[in-house]
Amino acid sequence: MIAVAVAGAAFVLLPLVAIVARVDWVQFIPLVSSPASLDALWLSLRTSLAATILCIVFGVPLALVLARTRFTGQRVLRALVLLPLVLPPVVGGIALLYTFGRRGLLGGAFEVLGIQIAFSSTAVVLAQTFVALPFLVLSLEGALRTVGTRYEAVAATLGARPTGVLWRVTLPLVAPAVISGAVLSFARALGEFGATLTFAGSLQGVTRTLPLEIYLQRETDPGAAVALSLVLVIIALLVVLLSHQIAIRSRFRLEGAP
Repeated sequence: MIAVAVAGAAFVLLPLVAIVARVDWVQFIPLVSSPASLDALWLSLRTSLAATILCIVFGVPLALVLARTRFTGQRVLRALVLLPLVLPPVVGGIALLYTFGRRGLLGGAFEVLGIQIAFSSTAVVLAQTFVALPFLVLSLEGALRTVGTRYEAVAATLGARPTGVLWRVTLPLVAPAVISGAVLSFARALGEFGATLTFAGSLQGVTRTLPLEIYLQRETDPGAAVALSLVLVIIALLVVLLSHQIAIRSRFRLEGAP
């Protein structure tokens, strides 16, 4: 059992070690600080932050509905919300293109208003939100089910209105889960590639995020691609560690709640 566990850990860690071993440390700073690299990095951070905000705005109500209500078709709704977890990102990008593109389901209406979504920075944010939203919904729904409804019931019997129960009882109890889900959503948005390329394209400073820049540099400058890959790995590692710490504190808080 231990040998299999070690083999599994090595399978994950060795590729990361290989990246570190291939980095040209002498040229590392110039490689990651080129104009194209900085444009891609800042664009990724900005769009991922915007996508995370959208995930919170849409994901919190979705998780509340899935965890606190019962209605016909609830399982179907949950399956559809979580579908991006298993859907190939390129397929998601095509779906978004045929929804918000110039000739898409809603794209024509936006064109009349003079708004073009496809192949813009907005498209990057929407693509990232599409693939990252399930992470927040899944995390928060699980926390809501763990907490249960007893505190909300007590607040209701004391005369609190549903809105007051939501803001003063429910959300404070699951705040760590919201933060943890948001962190995971940010990490997923930061690493998004397929849906972004399909729906937003690759225009420097506008839609070319860090994963797209790495892919393009792989063909023309492998050293820059490796250096940028290491930057993305470090950011992802920090995000995962932060999410893990929040999850631990959330679990202790829920278990220690009176």
